[in-house]
Amino acid sequence: MIPPALRVTVRELINEAVTAGARLFKACEVVGLTQRCLQRWREDGIDRRTTRVQTPRNALSEQEVQTVLATVNSAEFAHLPPTQIVPILADQGRYVASESTIYRVLRREKQLRHRRLERQPRKRALPRALVATGPNQVASWDITYLPSTVRGQYWYLYAVLDLFSRKTVAWQVYANESQAHASDLIRDYAQREGIARDQLTLHADNGAVMKGATLYTTLQDLKIAPSHSRPNVSDDNPFIESLFKTIKYRPDNPVVPFPTLNAARQFADQLMTWYNHEHRHSEISYVTPDDRHQGRDIAILANRRQVYEQARQNHPERWIKGTRNWSRKDAVHLNPLRVEKVGKPNK
Repeated sequence: MIPPALRVTVRELINEAVTAGARLFKACEVVGLTQRCLQRWREDGIDRRTTRVQTPRNALSEQEVQTVLATVNSAEFAHLPPTQIVPILADQGRYVASESTIYRVLRREKQLRHRRLERQPRKRALPRALVATGPNQVASWDITYLPSTVRGQYWYLYAVLDLFSRKTVAWQVYANESQAHASDLIRDYAQREGIARDQLTLHADNGAVMKGATLYTTLQDLKIAPSHSRPNVSDDNPFIESLFKTIKYRPDNPVVPFPTLNAARQFADQLMTWYNHEHRHSEISYVTPDDRHQGRDIAILANRRQVYEQARQNHPERWIKGTRNWSRKDAVHLNPLRVEKVGKPNK
């Protein structure tokens, strides 16, 4: 309740503001009153506003709240969330409160935390943002399965993809997953491409082969910087995953079970040759990965722009907008820093 002396002061201030030219409802808004409340003050001087907090009729009593806390904190239920506690109590013929009410009580008592025995989830930092402005700067590698004719047995396709050109710069099929196989593949790639020391960053996921000591030793010897995705996050290594999807789901050359390792290797060689030298990749303006890797795409795209510009000059009435964009993408980003979009403020 507002003391009478303060009410008189508030009325005087409002009257002074109105006399000076202010609108009455604006003056009342400033001091937090309604015009009806001010009218009652002027009539009888009584402040009838209530500050009492309404308690729902169906609210738990204090004794019932303590029963809920004693139950969920008991040795039988202390490690379980309310979603598990409620059905167990129902099976025992007991009811202390609904699931939502238990959550509300725990939240009020600052007990709504991780209650189970396994390790609590941790927020993972974003992987290092990488950018490639030319070939052999950033590469990504992974292993995928190829089926065999023996049920439960697979062949393993190792592949290294250059991010800038999307060219598969190294691949091989082995009978098992091994750090030694991965090391041989990376050494072969570095030698054939002439990778200088401290030139390349090699990105991979968190598999046992990718993070093994043998492979790390090889990368240190070659001065290749390792980079890894976040645990259980496939989106951090999207380029190699896109490659595997493209080569394994071709309608004209589907993947079939291979009887021998040599048959799987021959199939992989055919796939990679097609991908590097025939497949026009959508993300590099529909040139082949090998053309971009060797720098031939600059002349190819320039010729396409000239062809389209000539077609527009021949029939300008057919070109309402500009010609197709045949520009070259000069940089490719892996896991760029994500900037949250800021929406318009609410009115």
